[in-house]
Amino acid sequence: MDIKFERYTFGKRLKSMLKVDFRRMFGTRLFYIMLGISVAVPILILVMTTMMDGSVSVNPQTGEETVIEAFDNAWQIIGTVSGETASTDTAAMSMDMMSMCNINLLYFGIAALVCIFTAEDFRSGYAKNLFTVRARKTDYVISKTLACTVGGALMILCFFIGTMLGGAIAGLPFEMVGFSTGNVIMCLLSKMLLIAVFVPIYLLMSVIAKQKLWLSLLLSLMTGMFLFMMIPMLSPLNATIMNVILCIAGGVMLSTGLGAISNQVLKKTSLV
Repeated sequence: MDIKFERYTFGKRLKSMLKVDFRRMFGTRLFYIMLGISVAVPILILVMTTMMDGSVSVNPQTGEETVIEAFDNAWQIIGTVSGETASTDTAAMSMDMMSMCNINLLYFGIAALVCIFTAEDFRSGYAKNLFTVRARKTDYVISKTLACTVGGALMILCFFIGTMLGGAIAGLPFEMVGFSTGNVIMCLLSKMLLIAVFVPIYLLMSVIAKQKLWLSLLLSLMTGMFLFMMIPMLSPLNATIMNVILCIAGGVMLSTGLGAISNQVLKKTSLV
């Protein structure tokens, strides 16, 4: 009688690895703290900027006065309509505030998510034991990319929930001018898919730094700054299916290319 052993295919290996990564991510308190922060940040921004609307600050050196302006509506913290231009200095200043104090800040938070979880794998010895026993480095890179992308997407959803709550508390209008509900959905979907562009970058920096969390964060944030301005261009409030397709294409290309580089880094360097 012939004994047949079940083949441990790529699909089964990846499924097993994803189960471990999701269990580790959803089983840690830090992840829920980050989700809570994602809800709290838009509430604080919308409420505080509304309270400070019209306040005047004076530069003690030049005597120049600056008037603080709040968001005109709650949707501005999610993004801006593509093609909008600032016709005055005040509008330009308002646009600068919106370009920083909005949902795109989460992409730096996602860098922390990826770096912390990856550094913990190396610091605790989990990665070394994993590769020694059965796992392949390719499976690790793919699984970590997918798991962190899902985690980042949940942070985007939490920020949206916080926006709804913050807008209601601050009394801001939810009027849609120049876009529709469908556009907002496409905008959020584009931002979630765009996470797949940033996660491979952060993961590459993390496998280079290994257990050195400070180094992986520094490299990730420095690299992310160069790509930060492309986020509002690829995911405006009036986003369409074309924006979604572009984000999918970018995510696939970056995940494949940088994932391969991360795999080579793991193969060529020490795991400690």
